[in-house]
Amino acid sequence: MEADIASQAVGLGVNTDFSLMSLFLRADIIVKSVILILIACSIYSWAVIIDKFRLFKKINLSSEEFEEKFWNSKSAETFYNNLPAKVDDPMAVVFQDAMESLLKKKSKNNLSEKMTTFLEVGIEKQMTKIDKGFTFLATVGSTAPFIGLFGTVWGIMNSFQSIAISRNTSLAIVAPGIAEALFATALGLLAAIPAVIAYNKFNTDSKKYSQKLENFSKRFLTII
Repeated sequence: MEADIASQAVGLGVNTDFSLMSLFLRADIIVKSVILILIACSIYSWAVIIDKFRLFKKINLSSEEFEEKFWNSKSAETFYNNLPAKVDDPMAVVFQDAMESLLKKKSKNNLSEKMTTFLEVGIEKQMTKIDKGFTFLATVGSTAPFIGLFGTVWGIMNSFQSIAISRNTSLAIVAPGIAEALFATALGLLAAIPAVIAYNKFNTDSKKYSQKLENFSKRFLTII
């Protein structure tokens, strides 16, 4: 009798291993797919977050240096001629592309209007590059909780099926399915929360940088 109770306790201890790896391995193919999708979304989100954090830090510094050098130069054309063939800073690229387009024009009529158009096109092009990846962050932030919720619902359905098959309502029967369900929910939130926070921050940073480019363009147009 005591041996039977001991063996049951050992079996229950094995079945109630709630480590993350055990939860994943015990899950069915649907819950496993949900978990893998959320992990992949989280990893890629963090890659985008790190890349954008470095990008904004870099371009804010490089744009400040560019503006300082530009306004200390003798003329816009002299400064343009001294620029290297390839520049990385978005503000420098906007200026360089606008000057190239302007110098290619034979007619100098409506100079200010033409330059305004060149600068606006350049700003739009650079902001499109800077904003790349924002859509993914927004998508993960809005959909990951629902993907996790799908895994949660599926895990709970598995728990009810286990109850129906075993005709046993003990916690040992339903706990694994519920644990898998909660694990999917947790992963959904883990992927969504950083993505939402990062999207809001970088979206604000992007608007500030876009305003910086527009302010430079307006000031530049006043000296033409």
